[in-house]
Amino acid sequence: MILIDGKKVAAEVRAGVKRDVERLRRKYGRAPSLAVVLVGEDPASQVYVRNKEKACEEAGIASRTWRLDTRTEQSHVERLVLELGSSDDIDGVLVQLPLPEPLDAAACLCLMDPRKDVDGFHPENVGRLSLDLPGLRPCTPAGVMTLLEYYALSPSGKKAVVLGRSNIVGKPMAMMLSANGSFANATVTVCHSRTPDIAKECRDADFLISAVGKAGIVTRDMVKPGAVVIDVGMNRDANGKLCGDVDFEGVKDVASAITPVPGGVGPMTIAMLMVNTANAFRWRMEEAGETR
Repeated sequence: MILIDGKKVAAEVRAGVKRDVERLRRKYGRAPSLAVVLVGEDPASQVYVRNKEKACEEAGIASRTWRLDTRTEQSHVERLVLELGSSDDIDGVLVQLPLPEPLDAAACLCLMDPRKDVDGFHPENVGRLSLDLPGLRPCTPAGVMTLLEYYALSPSGKKAVVLGRSNIVGKPMAMMLSANGSFANATVTVCHSRTPDIAKECRDADFLISAVGKAGIVTRDMVKPGAVVIDVGMNRDANGKLCGDVDFEGVKDVASAITPVPGGVGPMTIAMLMVNTANAFRWRMEEAGETR
């Protein structure tokens, strides 16, 4: 059984970004920059943003976070997104999700400059993904694909099952796995709350990716012997311990490869954000024909 080490792969990806950023800084006279919009005091969001700030510092990426009060109005957030999108000094913009109610996240994301959409959530970037065109990809599923390629776990010609149909993970994950590419070409089934007999669908999967957000929902009897199991879930068990969607202890002896939680997919999300930020900067500079 291969224990997929997301911390190790993420460290290698981030080291590569650091080298890339230094080359970009020499060529264009400045480093890439990332703007993060954080609304409210959600504890998980606070941790994620601090980790992103640390990753930017280590990679040499300039970063700044706009921290807004929970009572901030929709119009204010939208104006800020537009301002950041029009700033020549900012290359990547990220609105930390979820936004507190009653703020409309979709409206804010649609106002973003798609060239700076380092989360890959803007409709234009989603469309580019669906058409197999170059663009900024959602970080978590992009991180999963990077892990599969690193460990030479090719889904080509295999059946993949994705549990969950969120816009952040499930849907883009399915598109990436089924894309016409050198390391994709899977036959993909997306399961959700209305899917009959999810366990049967899972047992047929050569690649099982769970992004449901329910601790222990994937059990040993749901996993095909030799399957590759990717756990995107981030939950707390009854004792408050961080865990995934997969019953790791029960599944690890059945799977041929599996990601742990923590230390699996999680570190890759921030690593791919760094990749997207560097790419957003490079593509903008190339489009403008700028050089030092």
